[in-house]
Amino acid sequence: MKETTRKTWGEKFGLRILEGYGVTECGPVVALNTPMFNRFGTVGRILPGIETRLEPVPGIDDAGRLSVRGPNIMLGYLRAEKPGVLEPPPGGWHDTGDIVAIDAMGFVTIKGRAKRFAKIAGEMVSLAGIEALAAELWPNQPSAVAAVPDARKGERLVLFTQEKGATRPAYQSFAKERGASDVAIPAEVVVLDAIPMLGSGKVDQVSVVKLAHERAKETAAA
Repeated sequence: MKETTRKTWGEKFGLRILEGYGVTECGPVVALNTPMFNRFGTVGRILPGIETRLEPVPGIDDAGRLSVRGPNIMLGYLRAEKPGVLEPPPGGWHDTGDIVAIDAMGFVTIKGRAKRFAKIAGEMVSLAGIEALAAELWPNQPSAVAAVPDARKGERLVLFTQEKGATRPAYQSFAKERGASDVAIPAEVVVLDAIPMLGSGKVDQVSVVKLAHERAKETAAA
């Protein structure tokens, strides 16, 4: 949740928003902040009865890929290629695909989806983190970032935004003030008339990735 959203609800309505974390395969709640045990910026603590396992991710030192096991976990997947065959999670463990950190008090901080990290010059960079900074810098317009292959650094980042007049130097200066590393600065900032969106109002990440790859091909051919 954006800090501005939390503050607005607190100041305008006098309400405290308690964030939680759910996964469809987990029935769906996994973690939750409560009135007595709340830490802003986290999704709370894992619910009783749920086991957790963090698998190391190369390039990420302070978090891991979360798997969970417990009575709330689904029995398994039914896949179209194997009609009627239930595919249970191995050993009862469901891989959430989320990169999270769990502190000493048990509060969970989500760093991002595993597939939404880019490996640049050997370091893992959260695409969600880059978008969060863009949303802070340009709060009135949507932004989205995608990674494309790069011969020198492995991958490079392209940030799309609807903010008219947005530039890479402006983003770089803002991000640096907030402690962002050099590898987390997009190689390009591209202004679009409209960011691809889903019917739900969320960014269409598949279309954004396609745009980034098409742009990379055009640049290489030029």
